[in-house]
Amino acid sequence: MPAPVNRLKLRLAAGETVFGSWLGMADPYAAEMVATCGFDWLLIDGEHAPNDLRSTMAQLAVIEPSSSLPVVRLRDDDPARIKQVLDAGAQSLMIPMIETADQALRALRATRYPPEGIRGIGSSLARASRFSAIPDYLKTANDQICLILQVESRAGLSALDDILAIDGIDCVFIGPADLAADMGHLGNAGHPEVRAAVLDALARIAASGKAAGMLSTEEGFIADCVKAGARFVGVGIDVVAYVGAMRTLARKYVR
Repeated sequence: MPAPVNRLKLRLAAGETVFGSWLGMADPYAAEMVATCGFDWLLIDGEHAPNDLRSTMAQLAVIEPSSSLPVVRLRDDDPARIKQVLDAGAQSLMIPMIETADQALRALRATRYPPEGIRGIGSSLARASRFSAIPDYLKTANDQICLILQVESRAGLSALDDILAIDGIDCVFIGPADLAADMGHLGNAGHPEVRAAVLDALARIAASGKAAGMLSTEEGFIADCVKAGARFVGVGIDVVAYVGAMRTLARKYVR
């Protein structure tokens, strides 16, 4: 029996455009609610949300039975943390703050077992192998990992072509908020200079044959990004949606 087929990896490889939402509440009950909503994918945020390994694993467990495909964003490219999240059962990872081809290659190698990479062997006690119920896990796991690298600085954009030349990277995601700050427009990801850089990067990624990714809650900019070539498309953030709805409700009644 091989490792489970990664349907997100397959859909991106087939050229599909998939829409999803960030999960920042760090709670499996909240994640399970969003998993009933019909998004193509849901991203458990371990960079800016207060998630740890156990909360991430609990959210993976409640998302997996749904039609939404889980993605985990780590806080950095530490191989030890990558190893732990993979062992916890994640098959699709987003790694933030990639700025060089060497860093991208290190992240890729951290997701693969030898000889392709450096992932440590511990699947016999891991959720990823269904606790040894998948006998061929070690031999088949590499092929089912979907790696999404996040480029969100001027240095990353300068190295983009070199990053895109690396085989095994499934998607390159452009992070507009950090890019805006690095470009001198802190807190203004909608600045025309930032948006132009994002759209140009998405087009370059799409032209390379890899999937291009982005996140926005603005309908018009989402449409522009899809037109530019984005196929891994984030359209919402659970925390923002929740507090937005609750604040609207409060303003309706509280004077």
